[in-house]
Amino acid sequence: MAETAKTPTPAARAARPERDRPWVMRTYAGHTSAAASNALYRRNLAKGQTGLSVAFDLPTQTGYDPDHALARGEVGKVGVPVSHIGDMRALFDQIPLSQMNTSMTINATAMWLLALYQVVAEEQAEAAGEDPAAAVRALAGTTQNDIIKEYLSRGTYVFPPGPSLRLITDMVAYTVADIPKWNPTNICSYHLQEAGATPVQEIAYAMSTAIAVLDAVRDSGQVPAERFGEVVGRISFFVNAGVRFVEEMCKMRAFVQLWDELTRERYGVQDPKQRRFRYGVQVNSLGLTEAQPENNVQRIVLEMLAVTLSKDARARAVQLPAWNEALGLPRPWDQQWSLRMQQVLAFESDLLEYDDLFAGSRVVEAKVAELVEAARAEIDRVQQLGGAVAAVESGYMKSALVASHALRRQRIEAGEDVVVGVNRFETTEPNPLTADLDTAIQTIDHDVEAKAAEAVRRWREERDADEAGRRRVEEALDRLRDDARSGTNLMPASLECARAGVTTGEWAGTLREVFGEYRAPTGVSGSVGVTGEAAAADSELGRVRERVRATGDELGERLRILVAKPGLDGHSNGAEQVAVRARDAGFEVVYQGIRLTPEQIVAAAVAEDVHLVGISILSGSHMELVPEILRGLREAGAGDVPVVVGGIIPDSDARALRQQGVAAIFTPKDFGLTQIMGEMVDEIRRSRGLSTPSGAETIPA
Repeated sequence: MAETAKTPTPAARAARPERDRPWVMRTYAGHTSAAASNALYRRNLAKGQTGLSVAFDLPTQTGYDPDHALARGEVGKVGVPVSHIGDMRALFDQIPLSQMNTSMTINATAMWLLALYQVVAEEQAEAAGEDPAAAVRALAGTTQNDIIKEYLSRGTYVFPPGPSLRLITDMVAYTVADIPKWNPTNICSYHLQEAGATPVQEIAYAMSTAIAVLDAVRDSGQVPAERFGEVVGRISFFVNAGVRFVEEMCKMRAFVQLWDELTRERYGVQDPKQRRFRYGVQVNSLGLTEAQPENNVQRIVLEMLAVTLSKDARARAVQLPAWNEALGLPRPWDQQWSLRMQQVLAFESDLLEYDDLFAGSRVVEAKVAELVEAARAEIDRVQQLGGAVAAVESGYMKSALVASHALRRQRIEAGEDVVVGVNRFETTEPNPLTADLDTAIQTIDHDVEAKAAEAVRRWREERDADEAGRRRVEEALDRLRDDARSGTNLMPASLECARAGVTTGEWAGTLREVFGEYRAPTGVSGSVGVTGEAAAADSELGRVRERVRATGDELGERLRILVAKPGLDGHSNGAEQVAVRARDAGFEVVYQGIRLTPEQIVAAAVAEDVHLVGISILSGSHMELVPEILRGLREAGAGDVPVVVGGIIPDSDARALRQQGVAAIFTPKDFGLTQIMGEMVDEIRRSRGLSTPSGAETIPA
């Protein structure tokens, strides 16, 4: 009789080496209100999320209360509105902050949001009978607080570069002394890649920003020289990972090498732990497609691998977008799917049981060396211009990114860069996930803004009804104003404002009085557009250019278009690319940058006597702002000027906008910019009673 093993043999026992600790797992979330976002956070934590990543709405990011005119259409859309300490209490209700790792994507108003966060942590400790000071020292997390990339890509800046850098410096000095586990600034190259940065530019501009911050902290004298290593040890990074995951993984290894070199040689930091390159990542949202959006799932997984496979350059925190973010706001189920991707990799696979998989690879080492060499050269170029701030003010970095983005778009349109389901393999079966587009995304209640505006007005009225409370607010704002003028560290004054019940708009408005505001260079005028064969006379662009010229001749004037971004949406990449391509197509282009009111857009359209107005909105405020622009044009006697709109616009909204008079609507699936230029010519000809090509009556939605 054959022998039967009563226990598993050694060969049957799977080897289980000791596993590394997984990265912090987050989803970027927040919308509607503090209470609604709190419920979402607690639900996500219950599903195994190990940290929070807070998305704030655009008024909060740019320092406005919900009842401000510029907040129109933006409240609660791309994040949660936080107007005062009461909102912050509600946002983190039943979430013990001293035990949480929280990332806050906030920049211009980062000091204010950190002050609110600290005060809530103190209140939670007091309510639990614990030491508030100990609770503050235990706070762990990150404020993004990278203003340089806001001037280059995201657009939620408020103050000029100098005062903005001062706010960052004050926060770094304060947190190193009082909140030692906090990352006061998170150098963010994520949006640089979204704005067109190549891997070399992403590395170089992020490092240049870090140099600007570290130099400013060192030169401020707020941190003793012997503690400067602690400053370096609290600087973190937030990067992007695209679908070219081998190149992206090598990019991260290049980041690690250059950061170690920079902090050792420029700043003399000797402790390897303080020189460690610590980064979180949100994988690429730019590459998510509206067409065949199910393909976004495999894109997200590949991009996650780029920042997790290499142990020596592994992310410390990862947040993944959802498959349907090119369609609109993800639902809780969509976010859960992205969280489960991380959990399967971390807990089901054996990835965390091994040392670095790429150490000694000739291919990887050669690519890393290539990236490091090129990044060093670009860092040197920025330093020769006077550093990151000077390179922002001169427009150098912005123009470089717009040009890179234009070349990227050209490669996609030419089919040189394949995007599955968009410019190749477009045939598809019906998608059950998007059979009903209106239910495939999260929708926001239409009365969110009115409720938030009424709530902040009530907060101010009740606060000021008490004489002592009103006086405390006035004194807190007076102190903030005086400290801003004198150069005193602004964190203590901001904390007193938080405790006094000051609102976000009041805090930012007081600093606007002292620091002023700023409009960053657009980068459009000096950027290279489509070149070479793509611009030849017999090319698609050449044919559109001829139609632009011929139409201008028929009308007796050069065709002019206004490209405009209303509201607080700072995602200007698409608008910039439209402006560059329109210029290449022969249009005279009026582009004034971001953050315009409907009234300003109407005034510009009339003053410049444009033939077409192109509106770009990615924040979801199109149903509030576009009708205001249409109404304003009619009242100004320019109702015959065609208006086209581009953005993430659901089908139901697109139908409603067309019924109100919008001539054409373009969404992310309409990636062919030259084709869009041709359709703009059709709309101009139609509005002026000129003949249009056969078939031009059908405009994509």
